[in-house]
Amino acid sequence: MAQKTFALSVISHRHTVESDVTKAIHRALEACGGKGETYAKKLCPVDTGNLRNSITHQREGDDTELIGSDVEYAPYVELGHHQEVGRYVPAIGKRLVRPFVPGKPYLAPALKDHISEYEQIFVTELSQL
Repeated sequence: MAQKTFALSVISHRHTVESDVTKAIHRALEACGGKGETYAKKLCPVDTGNLRNSITHQREGDDTELIGSDVEYAPYVELGHHQEVGRYVPAIGKRLVRPFVPGKPYLAPALKDHISEYEQIFVTELSQL
């Protein structure tokens, strides 16, 4: 009995799939960054509006989206700060009376309180592949 031979040809679409997945991840990161920025702006304490208006998001590398502010006092608002009791501050026309001013977090809750929403954005983007 004659033996049959078969030729098998495999075409890889790995690069196309990797590219599509990368694009979906980038879309999801951008969407999450926009949402996070919006939530942070809603939670940000406002005096002059400078801090709130400075909140932005931007990509860093392929897999990180940063949300924050470049305003010098942003970390002090978020985390709180120590101050010298009795020091006169001309900008507010008062002497400082408390040794520590607690923070008014706006970035951390904008992220932590919406994790399931951010996860859903990724699920939606990746499920469209």
